[in-house]
Amino acid sequence: MIRSSAFKYGVLVALSLSLLVACATSPLGRRQLKLFSEQEIAQMGVQSYQELKSETPVTKDASVNRYVQCVAQAITRQVAGNTVWEVNVFAEDQANAFALPGGKIGVYTGLLDVAKNQSQLAAVIGHEVGHVIAGHSNERVSSQAVAQLGGQLTYAATGIDPQLLGVAAQTFFLLPYSRAHESEADLIGEDLMADAGFDPRESIQLWINMGRLNNGERPPQFLSTHPSPENRIRDLNNRLEHSMAIYNQARAAGRRPNCK
Repeated sequence: MIRSSAFKYGVLVALSLSLLVACATSPLGRRQLKLFSEQEIAQMGVQSYQELKSETPVTKDASVNRYVQCVAQAITRQVAGNTVWEVNVFAEDQANAFALPGGKIGVYTGLLDVAKNQSQLAAVIGHEVGHVIAGHSNERVSSQAVAQLGGQLTYAATGIDPQLLGVAAQTFFLLPYSRAHESEADLIGEDLMADAGFDPRESIQLWINMGRLNNGERPPQFLSTHPSPENRIRDLNNRLEHSMAIYNQARAAGRRPNCK
């Protein structure tokens, strides 16, 4: 019993020290937990992307590819570093896109029915690249690792069903954390699209369009990994004065994308 308690105490001390060492700050000043190196996270991103490409068909529509590439390249040119970004358009009806560490971007053809112009598409791609810039993948993997270890330690100490602990962690820790990521990526993406010369006001119209999907049916925000469209629109509106200043500077500098 003494040895078991000492072991658990040692694990908790080691975990606490790792959390202190792993503290970081996001581009918007939020405290972050990152337990993995950027190289490790990039390798995970590249591997995940390769798996998706092997399972999901890429569109052969040359005009769609040119259009999405044009918007994505305008966005990624404003990202610091020397990453060469790979962009693919996947032939699926879902209105979605993603960006992964390691310089990988995917856009689903269904998104083009919702993002009605280049600036609305830039809002989505900017948002997804914002996740990468802010290191959200590292945070998500790190938070899941901590939640898993915490559940194991609590079960060892109390005998509480680990499945019940998993549900609690998912609802009260992992999901709210993910909503924080989504809200942060919205604001980073709005600035990023503006810096590329896309009209940030269109990010608001995009989420009006998104809110009309599925006849407005969606899970309550409390049980969703995404903020509600209404909250996203409010936050984007609050950021708009800042983003418009960036947009005007970009246009004055000659950044005027014309993707068709």
